[in-house]
Amino acid sequence: MALVTTKKMFEKAFEGKYSIGAFNINNMEIIQAVVEAAKKHNSAVILQVSKSALKYAHPAYLKAMVEAAVAETGLDIALHLDHGADFEICKECIEAGFTSVMFDGSHFDYEENVAKTKEIVDYAHSKGVVVEAELGKLAGVEDEVKVSAEGATYTDPDQAVDFVKRTGVDSLAIAIGTSHGAYKFKGEAKLDFDRLKTITEKLEAAGFHNYPIVLHGASSVDQNAVETCNKYGGQIKGAKGIPVEMLRKASEMAVCKINMDTDIRLAMTAAIRKSLSEKPEAFDPRGYLGAAREDITAMVERKITDVLGSTDSMK
Repeated sequence: MALVTTKKMFEKAFEGKYSIGAFNINNMEIIQAVVEAAKKHNSAVILQVSKSALKYAHPAYLKAMVEAAVAETGLDIALHLDHGADFEICKECIEAGFTSVMFDGSHFDYEENVAKTKEIVDYAHSKGVVVEAELGKLAGVEDEVKVSAEGATYTDPDQAVDFVKRTGVDSLAIAIGTSHGAYKFKGEAKLDFDRLKTITEKLEAAGFHNYPIVLHGASSVDQNAVETCNKYGGQIKGAKGIPVEMLRKASEMAVCKINMDTDIRLAMTAAIRKSLSEKPEAFDPRGYLGAAREDITAMVERKITDVLGSTDSMK
């Protein structure tokens, strides 16, 4: 098996009406936890890296650890740059051996987003790498991505078709009501499935058969993890994510990739807080990091079975 692009993953996901989980990685324990769950369920998986993660762990270390995961598990894994801010960081990751990059030009005006995305698509495709782009703005905070609720905008279906035509981008992240971070909704959660359906239908009519859509900001914010964090000294009040049933519905439509970062952070933090609280004399990091790894694996397994529907997608 090998590091692969998302192309065939998405083709199978669209036809099978499931999604591939894209899990943000920052260290060895997270990588091991995610791929262990994927291997157990024979699930395709995307490991993705934010700009902050690149600063923290460095591209060469992250790629080497992902390659080790491929060798150990026998899985095909896509290594993806999440929210690339400019051409240079996308190029850096492509040159480092990433198989997929996302350029996030959603904060630019439309024409500038088109031009910058096209430049990156042309370069990436010349290297055999696929590109994800974003149209519309998600509210919330994730690493260096910060958008106020007032600044959020839903994706326009006609503009989505024009954008894909003019850029040649391989997949498109759209805004239909998801949000970055742990505080996604103050009131009732709502996703605009009609908009998702319209975008899909218009892309199909324009000749983009089974075009893969991506959802960012799609952690469900597990309340058990939040409760555990707070029980052992945390102050995470009012955190609320996307209901599992909504994510499963999106997976059965055109959404082929669902991003999850917050849920990993919560699972890891909850396990570490609990471990250190129950064993205050402990100072071996393998103890509390090992506990975190176990809890992340269990969480990712639930995502695969209950949200993504990607069990046995490696067949």
